[in-house]
Amino acid sequence: MTVLAFLFVLGVLIFVHELGHFLMARRIGVRVLTFSLGFGPKLINVKRGDTEYCISAIPLGGYVKMAGENPEDARTGAPDEFLSKGKWQRFQVLVMGPVMNLILAIVVMAVVLYQGAPVPAYEQQPVVIGSFSDTSVAAKAGLKPGDRVVTIDGKPIDNWEQYLYAIGGKAKRNVTIGYVRNGTLDQLTLVPEGQGKYEMGDIGIQPVVHPEVVEVSPNQPAAEAGLRKGDAIIGINGERDISYEKLISTIKANEDKPLNFLIRRAGAEQAIMVTPRKNGDTVMMGAQLRGFETRTIEPGPIEAVKLSLDKNWEWTRMIVQTLVGLITRETSVKQLMGPVAIADLSGSAAQAGWIPLFSLMAMISLNLGLLNLMPIPVLDGGHIFILGLEGLARRDFSMKVKEKMLLAGFVLLLMLMVTVIYNDLMRIQWIEKLVPWR
Repeated sequence: MTVLAFLFVLGVLIFVHELGHFLMARRIGVRVLTFSLGFGPKLINVKRGDTEYCISAIPLGGYVKMAGENPEDARTGAPDEFLSKGKWQRFQVLVMGPVMNLILAIVVMAVVLYQGAPVPAYEQQPVVIGSFSDTSVAAKAGLKPGDRVVTIDGKPIDNWEQYLYAIGGKAKRNVTIGYVRNGTLDQLTLVPEGQGKYEMGDIGIQPVVHPEVVEVSPNQPAAEAGLRKGDAIIGINGERDISYEKLISTIKANEDKPLNFLIRRAGAEQAIMVTPRKNGDTVMMGAQLRGFETRTIEPGPIEAVKLSLDKNWEWTRMIVQTLVGLITRETSVKQLMGPVAIADLSGSAAQAGWIPLFSLMAMISLNLGLLNLMPIPVLDGGHIFILGLEGLARRDFSMKVKEKMLLAGFVLLLMLMVTVIYNDLMRIQWIEKLVPWR
């Protein structure tokens, strides 16, 4: 499942990226010699017209080879050669690969959102601390339940979704938390822990959430008492904001004893008496619960596109913040992921269903598009950057200058690849145990 999901996600992203270069090259009259998915030895190939279409052995990229693309190639000066075209036309060919990935991210996410799905309601709520353990980073730093987090390192935080994005990239770094307590604004500095194999920052706080009824079984105490699907359980026996775990333990401890449930239905609170009873070896009330309330997104086609644009913009901001954080050393390089991690995530997403898998594809496509636009020689953005410099200088650089630029870009890219592959390998437990400094 993991291998198939990885090949599917990567294959689609590479195909769309290279298709962008291919279509634009053909549009402006450049002769395309090869369109390849993958690198290395060609496994399958077929020729149509001037172009050879092939699938190659190493599925970690692809390429479109155009006539007269490399100054070192034999050139005739024919108008269908890449370097015979003007800078504006060459720019269009170079930029269309990343642009196609950005478009794919928007389209795929719009399709996902159009399906409609329940999402945690707390994600769009203010960051009011509901609970944490006494040993958490937040508790040790002095935060308390009821405090509202409003800034992280001076940047405004309006909801839990923004908070999770902001704190996730700051593992093992000093972070200044701005919070409001009893109407008074204050701040403190703490160091988030790195949680999980991806070292995501965490200070241990949880939102105020209420268990939600997912399904009600007929002829069971919950149905007999009048509980319905979608009811949020606010409290029980006079205790408000009860957690999922506390609710379950209370039900199991009160066989044949009436419990006073406080629920919220259609925005209004009401009381319902439920008497759990034993079913087999377990005391239950006959309802399936989830640990938090949800809101259902059911957009139309136009609204789905708007929501997709909003989501991709949020992801873009997060990607830019991460890149800036890597440069300023505020973000750990351990959070960078390579092919192994992408394969792992793809497999997990595929097992969860096509919606998580396509959501992951949209996010990776956005990453691929944005990173390819970075002004690093070897990448599309690097070639565009060189074109821009040549435009400003009003002359083409010599091959020696371009070779030095490309070499610098290659070294930088190689260092990045070594880092992400090292991170991937260190997330595999048996390999990590072999490394003495871990």
